[in-house]
This record gives sequence, C-alpha cells and structure tokens, in this order.
Amino acid sequence: MLHLLVALALTACNSGEAPEYTPTFSPRSTSTEAVYVFGVHPLHNPQRLHEVFGPLMAYLSEHVDDARFRLEASRNYAAYDEKLYARQFHFALPNPYQTVNAVKQGYRVFGKMGDDHNFRGIILVRKDSGIHEVTDLRGKAVSYPAPTALAATMLPQHYLNSHGLDVMHEVENRYVGSQESSIMNVYLGDVAAGATWPPPWRALSRERPELAEALEVKWQTESLPNNGLVVLPEVPVAVVNRVSDLLFGLHEIDSGRAILARMELSRFEAADDATYDSVRQFIARFSREVRPVE
Repeated sequence: MLHLLVALALTACNSGEAPEYTPTFSPRSTSTEAVYVFGVHPLHNPQRLHEVFGPLMAYLSEHVDDARFRLEASRNYAAYDEKLYARQFHFALPNPYQTVNAVKQGYRVFGKMGDDHNFRGIILVRKDSGIHEVTDLRGKAVSYPAPTALAATMLPQHYLNSHGLDVMHEVENRYVGSQESSIMNVYLGDVAAGATWPPPWRALSRERPELAEALEVKWQTESLPNNGLVVLPEVPVAVVNRVSDLLFGLHEIDSGRAILARMELSRFEAADDATYDSVRQFIARFSREVRPVE
C-alpha cells in the first residue's frame, strides 16, 4: 500500500497539472463528512478576507450535517477567475460580472448578497487635491482593484467616460490588486483618484480615521445587483438547500447578524440567473462604450 501511494504521488507530481478541488473527507472525522470549497472573490486582501468570511465558514460547518466548508482566498482577481472558471469551487461568491460568466461554466445561481444600493462604484480624491470636475483628472493617474472588478472598476470607468473623460486614453489606469490598495494609493498621493465600492471604504476608514479626514467620495455611480451565490451541479441538492436556509436566515439571529456585520451586509437573499440580466445589459454597454471585457 505504501509503495502504491508513493507511486501515485509521483505520478501526480510529474503530470504538471494542479489538482482540482473536489469534495474530500476529513481525516479526523467520519468518512461521510465532505469538505466543500467556498471561493469568495477578492473583496479584500487574503488576510482580511479570512477575518471577514472565516466565521461564516465555521457557522456553515457547524450547522450542515456531515459537511465542512473551507474558505478559499485568491491573491488577485485573475487568480480567482482562473479557479472559478475551471470549476474549482463548489460554492462561490463572485462579483456580478463573474457570476454571469460562472453560469456559462455550469454554475447555478441560488442567491446573492442583499443591499443592492451598496453595489455601486465610488471615486475618492484627497480633499486637498483641487479636483472638482471629472475633466480635472485628464492627464492624471486613477487606481482600481482589477480590470474585472465590476463595482470598483467597470462602473467608475463608465461613469468617468460618460462625464467628459476619454477614460482609456486621457488618464493612466492603474490596477493595483485590491480595494484597500486602491484607497491607499489615493491617500498616499500616488494617484489623483481611486475607485472602490462602499463596504471596504466604510470598513477601512473606520479602522483608520486619518483616511476619512484626508479623503472624500467625489463621485458615485449607478447601482447593480450585488454579488452572487453560485454552486456546482455536483453538490447534493440537500446540501444546497441547507446552505440556502442558513444564509438567508442569518439576519434573523444575533450570531448571524454579527457574521453579516463583518461583511458590511444586512442579509443574503434568494436569486436566480434572471436576477443578473441588468448586469448583462451593463456589460454589453460597457464593452461598446469603454473597452471590451469578453
């Protein structure tokens, strides 16, 4: 048996392919406990993502029989997209653009974050910047988390483009990897403006009051449906139904509200593929008017 395991390990190492995530079994519990990977897109840097969503994984693991949930953080949007579109997550919380793309890869939408009014882009400047109009950014640098960040990149770029600025030619677009980094680039004066969305701005400015003192939200965009909840069809229906009940009931109990508060969120809610039709329409408009994203 030992020789067989060694041979199998060597074969896997020599194949050159990274193993996909599939339900596994915990060595410390019964053979019926499946481990489901839950991939959350880079709302925050990996460390903060674990601080925010770790309690939710513990809650699900405690209340779903014979199952354990493991949070998978990604270093950036490109890494997350690669895993998501390769179906390496059993459950995922992608942004709306990634959600509609995940459906093309076989995922099913079963829910979403609530508070759609929060799913909008905001553009920050320093209060002492002297920037008053969108056109004042001409010839300057603007920071964003990543090209595929919908609320924090695409919505702000569309806003700037529709308010008199040729955003792909008249500014330097810098994709800096995370929401926090986009904010800090403005604070440190490395860019004239930085884009993000309300939850990370509220959380970071609360933790670091000097940011709120130095920066202001200069412009905000329209809103779209919030981040989606998707699942692979291989996950048993009973597990999906139990996860749905737990997520959609968080706002009704004290411990659940504490979990949601970490996310700057009031509730999760049911959704389906049609919920994101307005996102598909925006992406088509953005691709025509700003830059192609497909």
